[in-house]
Amino acid sequence: MIERRRILKALAASAITLPFAGLFAKSARSAPSVAKRLIVFYFPDGVPAPQGQASRFHASGSELAFSLPENLAPLEPYRSSCVFLNGLSMGGTDAGSHPGGAKKLLTGVDGGGGESIDRYLARTVGAGSPNRHLYFGAMANQNAASGDKHISYPSPGTTVAPEDNPILSFQRLFVPQGNGTQDTEGASVIDTVKGDLDDVRASLEGAERQKLDLHLEALREVERRVKGLSPTCGGAAVDISGIDASQLYSPERFPGVLRAHIDIMVQAMACGLSQVGVVQCSQHTSELIMSRFPATPLYKANFDMRSHQASHYGDPGDPKFADYVAQRTWFASQFAYLLGELQKRPDGTGTMLDSSVVLLCSEVCDGNTHLHDNMPFVLAGRAGGTLRTGRLLSFGYRRHSDLLLSLARAMGDGATSFGQECQGVLPGLFV
Repeated sequence: MIERRRILKALAASAITLPFAGLFAKSARSAPSVAKRLIVFYFPDGVPAPQGQASRFHASGSELAFSLPENLAPLEPYRSSCVFLNGLSMGGTDAGSHPGGAKKLLTGVDGGGGESIDRYLARTVGAGSPNRHLYFGAMANQNAASGDKHISYPSPGTTVAPEDNPILSFQRLFVPQGNGTQDTEGASVIDTVKGDLDDVRASLEGAERQKLDLHLEALREVERRVKGLSPTCGGAAVDISGIDASQLYSPERFPGVLRAHIDIMVQAMACGLSQVGVVQCSQHTSELIMSRFPATPLYKANFDMRSHQASHYGDPGDPKFADYVAQRTWFASQFAYLLGELQKRPDGTGTMLDSSVVLLCSEVCDGNTHLHDNMPFVLAGRAGGTLRTGRLLSFGYRRHSDLLLSLARAMGDGATSFGQECQGVLPGLFV
């Protein structure tokens, strides 16, 4: 077998294969005792938890014998890899406010007065990654959104905008730079370095060759998605070579754009390009018309129902309530897709899901009241074996800063506190 040093040197000769150098160098190591990566998946406008009635989002039962309600049904295939969290609160400041919730969500500090956990981990455990932080959106910048519409805080009081365009995300990560003559819109990035790849593949044996093939096929699939997202419209596929602004912010395009960004996120992390990423679905008080999603249970011809509009359902008997429940279930299904993509990728002796920690979250609890108690949080992934999954943890009342600290510890960071009123890591979460 050709020695690893020569393989890594050959890989480094091509910009598209450079990320695999870290992959192969680590392939013979035992599974880590901490998570290799963190992904935050955000959806807007809370969940249906009408006062005096059971939440349609939160799991119920005991630690090991629990049931998932309608909104979390898409996570049933992954329940053994999840921890369902009840009783976490973001505190009373700005309670009843979407902006207030968005500011506290990842910072753990009222008014967004702190660095968010994703940015903190990007500059600590993720400091050596080619891309310290990935922040992808789907219509997250609609209507020139800024400030508290975004959830990632590089510094106290300061947010940055996510990238809403999968084409630009893909080019940033996977397209070799500096070749002004390359037709990046039409040619396959992989094909431009085919000769180098063939040489590298011939140098590999067994599992390493299979791993390279798997990553390259996944990369081709991402290419196909970002070059030609094809929602059906009367059975006709839309073949595009790019996504312009009018397409990017069309609600009919939202599912395809989101799916492309999920695929790019997973592929980038599989290639070792980053350890920390955030996927932001729309923005709080969202004007996203979800009834226009083609080929989904949400679709209603000639009828507009926005996320924020549906969240103010009033009485559960209001027709908007059924739409709101269906919307939240759809977001959970996209989170489930993310988990599935991680689970199908081998990583060491397990899968990428086993070696990751993934957070599902929103900025308020019940969308109708905007309260910040019993927040809709779900953790997924075994964090390299450090998390005890397949359980429901109920805390009565505990600040969510403890959850943020727990994310840091799951990633191997030694922090002892994060955000306001932090008591320590969540009890019972770790092995």
